[in-house]
Amino acid sequence: MKEKLFSRLEEIHPDLIAFRRDLHMYPELSHTEVDTPKKIADYLTDLGVEVKTGIGGRGVVGILKGRKPGKTVALRADFDALPIQDEKDVEYKSRVPGIMHACGHDLHTASLLGVCKVLSENRDILEGTVVLIHQFAEEVIPGGAKFMIEDGCLDGVDAVFGAHVSSTDPLGTVGLKEGNAMANGDKFEIEISGKGGHAASPHLGIDPLVVGSQLLLNLQQIVSRQVDPLKPAVVSVTSFNGGEGFNVIPDKVKITGTARTFDEDVRDWVEESIEKIAASTCSGFGASVKFNYVRGYPAVVNDPAETRRVKKIATELFGDENVKDISPQMGMEDFAYYLKEVPGTFFWVGGALEAKNDVYPHHHPKFNVQEEAMLYIGKLFISTVLDYLSGNEQEAFKEKESTR
Repeated sequence: MKEKLFSRLEEIHPDLIAFRRDLHMYPELSHTEVDTPKKIADYLTDLGVEVKTGIGGRGVVGILKGRKPGKTVALRADFDALPIQDEKDVEYKSRVPGIMHACGHDLHTASLLGVCKVLSENRDILEGTVVLIHQFAEEVIPGGAKFMIEDGCLDGVDAVFGAHVSSTDPLGTVGLKEGNAMANGDKFEIEISGKGGHAASPHLGIDPLVVGSQLLLNLQQIVSRQVDPLKPAVVSVTSFNGGEGFNVIPDKVKITGTARTFDEDVRDWVEESIEKIAASTCSGFGASVKFNYVRGYPAVVNDPAETRRVKKIATELFGDENVKDISPQMGMEDFAYYLKEVPGTFFWVGGALEAKNDVYPHHHPKFNVQEEAMLYIGKLFISTVLDYLSGNEQEAFKEKESTR
């Protein structure tokens, strides 16, 4: 039966490419998505799937019921773009200035729609329900997942699975990680107020640029000297803004950055340390400071049993040599919110372009991936749905219990 479903997926692949390229040409930023969710809802409606729109704000949920009642499994794809100018030389490059799909969300969306089309045409083999979560605003804090969950997108769901294409891993490879997979993602803002004046008379003022420079260096000691080296943490300053005239010392500078951790105790310590170091550094120079720390997405913690389920399926489909256990990543993902509610796993599927000179990382102006990655994501999603709804969750649960 799976071969029949896979054959159908391959048959509709050109249509999925067309859908993906349409999204790529007309991307929409987080929390401003209007046309994208409409296109998704129209596609699902044409399949005869129950469709709910405006979930959590701009989310779309499709509900596909099988011929018999049973478990409910959810699959998630995101559809927002990034504020980046598309610099690729392809016919389907973004036509919206300063906005592009530089992370593969357009491909995720088309992949999930393909899965829905195949399963909807064969719903008589499903014993249970498939929930298709099309999520807005993954790229910014707060992400759309939290709002969609609050609006009921996981009601009745027993397990949830998500996939992310990787532009730097070979096509057809699958990466998985039990437990901690992606980090907590927080951001901080520090505004330093000094005393501006003439650049020729720095002794008459308090130079916030110098204070900020010292603060930047002091912050580097948090991870290197205050955090257990066996517990991952990152503190990065990503912007330093202040001053305009070449002969004017400004009154203020603003520093922003991000902190990434896994352990909650380390997360607490990092936040407290940034605030203390900012206060003490500024005080030592006679400057004042305003500090704001925003806790973003929690860590992605994959359920061990469900991760093993997907690993087993991926190995059967693509071969052991193409499936690997990967190290935790310090990037963040609001799929974490789904995993705090129900068991599941988030995994990566390779889609690197064949020519090495064409391979760029995520969030790069020339980001692109092989569209065949949709077939690998689709086949893995379809197989996972069939495996879960067949009742194999009990076997996975026993395996999980035996490892405790």
